[in-house]
Amino acid sequence: MRAAELAAELDGLRHRGFNYDERDAPRRAGDPDWHVDSGHARLGEEPPGAPVPDGPWEAGCRLVRTYDFTDPRLLRGLYRPDDPLLGRDMLLEGRFLALRFYLGVRITDVVDAERAGPDGPERVWGWTYRTLDGHLEQGRLSYEVVKQLRTGAVTFWIHAYSRRAPIPNPVYRFGFRVFGRGTQLRFYHRAGQRMRALVEAHTAGTDTPGPAPLTDGVVIAPAAGRSRLWDPLALPVRHPGR
Repeated sequence: MRAAELAAELDGLRHRGFNYDERDAPRRAGDPDWHVDSGHARLGEEPPGAPVPDGPWEAGCRLVRTYDFTDPRLLRGLYRPDDPLLGRDMLLEGRFLALRFYLGVRITDVVDAERAGPDGPERVWGWTYRTLDGHLEQGRLSYEVVKQLRTGAVTFWIHAYSRRAPIPNPVYRFGFRVFGRGTQLRFYHRAGQRMRALVEAHTAGTDTPGPAPLTDGVVIAPAAGRSRLWDPLALPVRHPGR
């Protein structure tokens, strides 16, 4: 898909609703109808107390804000950075072999607060999205950067629940049943690895990356691999669930 087509696809998300009812969401881990996941990656250490200016916590927050922590070989995000974060639509470009899946999500919650944690008070920043009509999955995913104020430990957390959305196309349905869960877990793992590597590089003096401009105020992140966006061998699939 060309840049103008992707921008139009992104803008069209505003007309889509969520593809599941939150009342059906799992209430506990082990729900047989859902995958409930939670994982973390340690990003570094700061002195106890409030976050250090431009330290690991702030660097991690920037990476989450811009969506630069994902592995571009698996998933990238297109969005308009001038839109408010809360309520922002994102078009995710999922990659599997020669296929490109374009999937819509909407940011529904933003957290920026101190809270009580299992190891004492925490400073946390992050956001949550839910899946829109046309997504291969149904569910909710949260990204948070947390500093334990007593110890100074900084951690990146992913919390998610998901299940396969109805997929009428039998080829896509079979492929998702065989490869979907493994790809999902690989995405979580690589996101944690990339986040830790980028924060460590920033601590050593490297700037954190930022998204690349695409067209008409739309950006894509991570920027790595942007030249393959129009790979002539790729088969774009706009709405695999329809």
